[in-house]
Amino acid sequence: MEATRTRLADGVFLTFLPARKFKTSVISAQFVVPLRRDTVSANALLPSVLRRGTVTCPDMGALSAKLDKLYGARIDGTVRKKGEAQCVGFVASLIDDRYAPGGEKLLEPVADLLGELVCDPATERGRFVASYFDSEKTNLINAIRSILNDKREYADSRLLQEMCAEEPYGIPRLGSQQDAEKLQLQKLYAQYQNLIASSRLELFYIGSAEQTRVEQALLSAFSSLPRDAVQNIPPAEPHTPPQEPRTVRDRLDVTQGKLGMGFSCGSDDYPALLLGNTLFGGSSNSKLFLNVREKLSLCYYASSLYHRRKGLITVSSGIEFENYQRAFDEICAQLEAVREGRLEDWELDAARSTLLNAYASMGDSQGRLENFCLGQAASGLSETPEELAQKVREVTLERICRAMESARLDTVYFLEGKEDAE
Repeated sequence: MEATRTRLADGVFLTFLPARKFKTSVISAQFVVPLRRDTVSANALLPSVLRRGTVTCPDMGALSAKLDKLYGARIDGTVRKKGEAQCVGFVASLIDDRYAPGGEKLLEPVADLLGELVCDPATERGRFVASYFDSEKTNLINAIRSILNDKREYADSRLLQEMCAEEPYGIPRLGSQQDAEKLQLQKLYAQYQNLIASSRLELFYIGSAEQTRVEQALLSAFSSLPRDAVQNIPPAEPHTPPQEPRTVRDRLDVTQGKLGMGFSCGSDDYPALLLGNTLFGGSSNSKLFLNVREKLSLCYYASSLYHRRKGLITVSSGIEFENYQRAFDEICAQLEAVREGRLEDWELDAARSTLLNAYASMGDSQGRLENFCLGQAASGLSETPEELAQKVREVTLERICRAMESARLDTVYFLEGKEDAE
């Protein structure tokens, strides 16, 4: 992947990825801001409100008509969490100019519309349109509430909230329902003005156009973007583990328990921890899946995730309430097996192949490429998928054991049923 990242203006950067294998092009505009409790819900609401209309297309009907004229181009609002940064903005997908009817150029008009959504939204009396704000605020509150309907996602989120309670990483991507309910129209518009003036803007292009043309199109589209003391994104705070592991229990009307376990990793050998986690619970060939789920039938599902930017490993599992202790003990036993290198040769080969295939196939999806590059840019990282793959190839079993030995139980979260708790 021959990506280049250049500075277009004060606090505005373009990551250019030439790609002729796709019939579409992707343009992404993402504001990167520190993840903070007092602004997270407001920032999460902004893309939805901005997507309701612009100065020249004051409602969604007019916007849809304009996109239809651009041969069905799409522009979607996005809200993502990358480490301890929140990324909000838009991703546009359009027919690559090589395939546009009659040789029509679509890059410039789509880029202009993207810039208009950001810089020239529909307003009334010096603020957002009240009806747009009200309906999108309701949608945001409903989206936050709906997380409770997916008990697995809810339990995973609660584990991180408890494990990183005093750190930005514990803040949910959309914020809390209480914060969303407090949002006010005038304050949201003030937050919007602050966001576009002082936040770093990361632009991404994936397609066949020449880089100079892409730069000119985006410079023109965002020429009216105000820039005022662009704030830096601080690095993620090191996680501070408790002196003793903590256990947190929630009670809800559920028929299946959710056991989450968080581990703090003291090693900075990222490739070894990534491969160690893949062996532990990061794939369908992992020890958690094959032993805890398949062989022992202690879990309906069991997997683990490595959080590179915080040095954490989290386990997610669904269990019968009465299997809590057995599942807990067996998960710990499987981690110990990885620490001690008690592996079959095929296990290490399979884990390595899983990661290498993931990196190799990343170039087959524009969405995955954009998401990967955003994560790198938001975190100040520069490794390409190819470079990361090479690092994975070089990891030895000894490095895996040494890195995973640093993983210590930090927080246990259990979502139990009301009747079972009683």
